Amino acid sequence: MTAHTDIVATGWVARMPSGWRPYLLLARLDRPIGTWLLFLPGTWGILLATPAWTEAVRLIVLFGVGSLVMRSAGCVVNDLWDRDIDRLVARTAGRPLASGALRPRYALVFLAVLLLIGLGILLQLNRLSQALGVASLLLVALYPLAKRITWWPQLMMGFTFGFGAPLGYAAGANHLGLAWALIYTAAILWDLGFDTVYAHQDREDDALIGVKSTARLFGEQTRPFLAACYAGTIVVLAAAGWTAGVNAWFFPALLLPAALLTRQVIQLDIHDPAGCLQLFRANREVGLAVALALLVGRL
Repeated sequence: MTAHTDIVATGWVARMPSGWRPYLLLARLDRPIGTWLLFLPGTWGILLATPAWTEAVRLIVLFGVGSLVMRSAGCVVNDLWDRDIDRLVARTAGRPLASGALRPRYALVFLAVLLLIGLGILLQLNRLSQALGVASLLLVALYPLAKRITWWPQLMMGFTFGFGAPLGYAAGANHLGLAWALIYTAAILWDLGFDTVYAHQDREDDALIGVKSTARLFGEQTRPFLAACYAGTIVVLAAAGWTAGVNAWFFPALLLPAALLTRQVIQLDIHDPAGCLQLFRANREVGLAVALALLVGRL
């Protein structure tokens, strides 16, 4: 397996003042895919809850900004926990904390600023959403530890990144219920699948240093596991739509994300880390296709 990195220190990041660059890279602002993958499940939840259109737009804007801020905060937490491990993995050795470009105390100050901005956004939501948002901080804090104690850190990632879906539903509907649980389950299964693909980039390094993952657990059997995760995602999304009372057009509209996910299963090559990264990034289009199906389902 050829060593590679997904850090993008060129482009607009390279044009920023040198003192800013470690913070921009720490927050992964060079790689917006993580923000998309946090934001899109929240949009699913909002659209499934069918608030008034003006409220839906307001919530989607808030979730967009919030996803950028909280994804950045999550990356800071992750890199603080993992800086010693990151030094040993080719893909992550250049991260600011692992490489020594940024000291941990400055990262903690940056984290505090991000959390204050996130709190300001959370206060714009209803009380139920505020309670759920505070509870999600426990997931953000614990997720980086999962790879040390379980073969299923990607499932923990699903609970963490997928939390936008139930949070969006609670923000739009102001109550919990079966549809809330189903949209969360769909997001978890989707995240579990694509993060397993992502983890194959580090499979060999992880084996050397003892880091666990579903990529290592399933190995050559990843394709059927991925197919099961993605099939479950579509089935549970259909159940969530049916429970929420969306119109009949939602169900044929789900064929588009189903086709995009099927293509990922077919194209998967676990021995091609760059290809795994490309498939991982393709999930932005999957998330947008699901959002489109939900939009069609509420027209």
